[in-house]
Amino acid sequence: QVQLVESGGGLVQAGGSLRLSCAASGTTFRSSSIAWYRQVPEKLREFVAVINSGRITNYASSVRGRFTISRDNAKNTVYLQMNSLTPEDTAAYYCNLAEGGQYYWGQGTQVTVSS
Repeated sequence: QVQLVESGGGLVQAGGSLRLSCAASGTTFRSSSIAWYRQVPEKLREFVAVINSGRITNYASSVRGRFTISRDNAKNTVYLQMNSLTPEDTAAYYCNLAEGGQYYWGQGTQVTVSS
């Protein structure tokens, strides 16, 4: 059973930084692609960043240059370093794992950026 647990969210002032973590279990982690998405109430969940097994990364244009996704295969964990945060980054952040044609989600972690 694949499980994803996000952590690291919180309240931060505009211009500040946070690092989110996504810890995975029950998966062949090192061969999987992991992505971060975010969602605000009444809007669709949107893509933020992804890292594949070869550590190739891709970012949404809205976060490119401010956010960095990385992975530690020894810890089965993916990180999202978020810098220069703005109130528009306020959302619930979810990690997503793609493995064997299936997609798995964590429970999310809330990020709130005050102006």
